[in-house]
Amino acid sequence: MGRVYLTGAGPGDIELLTVKALRVIQKADVIIYDRLANREILDEAKSGCEFIYVGKEDSHHTLPQEKINEILYKSALDNNIVVRLKGGDPFVFGRGGEEGIYLRERGIEFEFIPGITSAIAVPEYAGIPVTHRGVSVSFRVVTGHESRDKSKSQIAWENFRSDDTIVFLMGFHRLEFISKKLISLGKPKSYPIAVISRGTTKDEKVVVGTLENIYEKAKDLPTPALIVVGRVVLLREKLKWFK
Repeated sequence: MGRVYLTGAGPGDIELLTVKALRVIQKADVIIYDRLANREILDEAKSGCEFIYVGKEDSHHTLPQEKINEILYKSALDNNIVVRLKGGDPFVFGRGGEEGIYLRERGIEFEFIPGITSAIAVPEYAGIPVTHRGVSVSFRVVTGHESRDKSKSQIAWENFRSDDTIVFLMGFHRLEFISKKLISLGKPKSYPIAVISRGTTKDEKVVVGTLENIYEKAKDLPTPALIVVGRVVLLREKLKWFK
């Protein structure tokens, strides 16, 4: 019986992969990877390593989460080192906790390897700090894609009236709703917002606008795309560096 490494692949730039993650990838017998993990990482695997793709996209899942859990379990029964490679970090909307609990209940040993989360790294590559002295002293990371079996939103929208930075992950398909919702809560229509597409990669695109116009300006961007709301967005003109 093997061990499963629930591993963060980082936000896209392969050089943001951690040393620890690289070490287990190079030893892996099986790598089970998702859509947001940089495919170049797989080139680091040893000869004979098995690759299993379990990616999820909007409105299309290669496999349901329950099936992915089962694949992890069965792979651990037949292999010594199993790597579950996830974009970003396993615990930041990555279902890593669910997979760990599933394995624990079946007696499979596992280990979490943190990854650099896109919630911080993607804005940073775009020259947008999630906190900045005198501008924003805290930030929130919010899912833009809630579970469909919830009859009521789990997002505490009423708490978003402050000037905290808000980072929405997996929320691009709800960009228009998010903008209108924040305006309805009292934020000015001119409030700064940015959408960052394919952040930290050579295909990165950044669109900056206001809550009133961002949907029209950014609606045609390719995914994955991350949304940043806050006055820190205005610092991009002084801090943008990545080309």
